[in-house]
Amino acid sequence: MWFATNFQVPKSWDGKTTLLNFQAVDYEATVFVNGVNAGNHVGGYFRFSLDVTQLIKYGQDNQLLVFVYDPTDSEVIPVGKQTRNPRHIWYRSCSGIWQSVWMESVASDYVTQLDVSAGMDGTVAWTAHSSQKKGSPVKLSILDAHGHEVATQSGTSDEELKVKMSSPKLWSPSSPNLYNITVTMGDDEVHSYTGFRTISTGVVKGVQRPLLNGEFVFMFGTLDQGFWPDGGYTAPSREAMIYDLKMLKSLGFNMLRKHIKVEPDLFYQACDEIGLMVVQDMPSVPADDNRLPNAAQQQEFQRQLEILINQHKSYPSIVTWVIYNEGWGQLRNPPYPEGTLTRVIRSIDPTRLVNAATGWNDHGFGDFSDNHHYANPQCGTPFYSLASSPYDPKRIGFQGEFGGIGHNVSADHLWKVQQAMNTINETYEINSDLNAYNYRASVLFREFREQVERYACSGGIWTQTTDVEGEVNGLYTYDRRLLRPDVKQWKNDIQSLHSAARSRGGA
Repeated sequence: MWFATNFQVPKSWDGKTTLLNFQAVDYEATVFVNGVNAGNHVGGYFRFSLDVTQLIKYGQDNQLLVFVYDPTDSEVIPVGKQTRNPRHIWYRSCSGIWQSVWMESVASDYVTQLDVSAGMDGTVAWTAHSSQKKGSPVKLSILDAHGHEVATQSGTSDEELKVKMSSPKLWSPSSPNLYNITVTMGDDEVHSYTGFRTISTGVVKGVQRPLLNGEFVFMFGTLDQGFWPDGGYTAPSREAMIYDLKMLKSLGFNMLRKHIKVEPDLFYQACDEIGLMVVQDMPSVPADDNRLPNAAQQQEFQRQLEILINQHKSYPSIVTWVIYNEGWGQLRNPPYPEGTLTRVIRSIDPTRLVNAATGWNDHGFGDFSDNHHYANPQCGTPFYSLASSPYDPKRIGFQGEFGGIGHNVSADHLWKVQQAMNTINETYEINSDLNAYNYRASVLFREFREQVERYACSGGIWTQTTDVEGEVNGLYTYDRRLLRPDVKQWKNDIQSLHSAARSRGGA
């Protein structure tokens, strides 16, 4: 594909550094400015910037050309659920420029990335990465909601610095407190924010649990795939994207699992502000056991996993990184790659939990013992399906996916593609009306609650936030116009899960 546009930049930018930023292009992008190759980027989910200072005609017309190559699932690359052959749980691809593109004028030595991590004890670890001179003087200011400076520190760029603040208001889903940050480096000034919270794991009343700020918090959310009938991967607006998140929060969910997709930064900012924990998946390679990654493809998967962590590790809402989903692209023989990948993640970001394998092929790595089972949950229990491994009491018992009950709707709310509609009956379970749908949901919630009360269940993921193409098992239909849950019932059922967790030592 070729994308083309003309643009102008102000004459006042001449003499400064001009950056051309792409939030995400799927899959490989080669960028030309005024006929000159400005750079290349591989990976469909990650942002990149190009210094085009010397290629711009300031105050005049300029030409931008972007050539995009996207093999989708014809190659063994991180692709998520995109396919050239859409069917049931595999969806149409979203090739090309699918997130924002913008230009900016910056100082000659500018902050390329700001890494921030703030713990419950008030310690802020931060690193300002510079574009040119390592060791440039930098200054950090932390401000409260009223704009008052509550902590400050000076140091040098490209090295981790730490400053401690006394008695911060902690971030949690029930109180998503955030603090603004300003960092200056020479003529450059950047603004960001952080939330003080600590994610860890520990034994509570004899059971290994996930801990938020030192307390067992039951993690309950939905499988959030982030597809839209009018834009594929791209939401029609920020408001539409946040509409889904507000619905989850209003029902009592405190978390979502971002399923083998990486969203625009505005999504994670909204989760930070609303108070939704995020379990973030690494986008998988195609789920084809006959085409498992070779050494070079596995190395590329690791390279992009490292980019995912580095670009998103400053968001307070993200609490867990997921490496593999249901064995997709997961090598079957030792040495198991998730062992190495778990260590790589911990070396980049030791502040979060790691779910090495959600569903199916669990080789004992990471912080979670994760089961997938739809019609009946099996969370931290002494019983399990053949598709998953038995519960490992040394790790957190978790229901990585369950539910999935479906309800067909009128053509007004279906995605009007016959090929997709033909796969509706492949949904895990179809309920003929909303009364039956909500009754079946209540049965699954009861089973799930009993496993929280009796066994070692610390959280779970309901499938799913919305319908997608031919799937009709979402809380919302694909057009977001019909909400299936009986709101009062679901609020009560979700609250009962948290009450059950509190009876086992939860917060």
